[in-house]
Amino acid sequence: MLANGVFKSAKKKEKWLNLVITLIVLFVALLVLLPIWWIFRSSLMSTGALNAYPPSFIPYEWLWSNYSKALETFEYWKYFFNTFSIIVPAVLFGTVTAIFCGYAFARLRFRGKKLIFNICVGTILLPGMVTLIPLYVFWTKGLGLGDTYWPLILPYLTGGGFFNIFLIKQFLMTIPMELDEAASIDGAGRMCILWTILVPSIKPAVVVVAMMLFIQIWNDMLQQIIYINSMSKFTFAVALTNFTGSFGTNWPVALAATFMTIFPGIIIYILGQKSFVEGIVLTGMKN
Repeated sequence: MLANGVFKSAKKKEKWLNLVITLIVLFVALLVLLPIWWIFRSSLMSTGALNAYPPSFIPYEWLWSNYSKALETFEYWKYFFNTFSIIVPAVLFGTVTAIFCGYAFARLRFRGKKLIFNICVGTILLPGMVTLIPLYVFWTKGLGLGDTYWPLILPYLTGGGFFNIFLIKQFLMTIPMELDEAASIDGAGRMCILWTILVPSIKPAVVVVAMMLFIQIWNDMLQQIIYINSMSKFTFAVALTNFTGSFGTNWPVALAATFMTIFPGIIIYILGQKSFVEGIVLTGMKN
């Protein structure tokens, strides 16, 4: 009877603990979502309602016309095409080259492998601002690629940063070499083994790399401002900066344009969140 009572007490404590943890997680999630909701709610209000005090959490009147007003001067679809003209090839190049480089460090044997790996790890500690000016001079003065998308795409031919290569390598190291040897005995080449056996086995890591590259490029306003000068080539980040500055105090319309620019990123994350979260969890387990 005593053991049964102790068991019930422990189970009751665990139940309450789970409830408290759930409430804390829910509270944190609401805090994270609050800025997105505030932008959306503000984009549907009039200027007077937006500046009212105390502020209302839900608009009294939903002014969807703010979006049509924003589209009159904010060339959304042109900026959408320009933005994804950078994102698609950069994410593709970055993910594929990260896989190749990670495979080389995890599976191949070559002279100087450890030294090269250690040097590459050291590049993670190098602040981006240190290389900003030299890279700008190289791309614009050296190669004459100023006011083009190439300086924003070509660097991702190197895996988009060594962290992505390191992540792929760590996942590949968890797969037994015997799997490669068995496939090799059956006549499979290295490329066949990589793309038909290894890559499907590390799909969560590949999704994490692709999503991280997407987020990195999507948020990289600084380099886009530096390299893009023509209005016809503006991306979301550059165009939104000019739009909010030129629109004066009409913040509801400016926030409508802002919400339209962040909406594609939200949709893409929702579509890939399952594999992304799975990859992050597995990364912590494998490291």
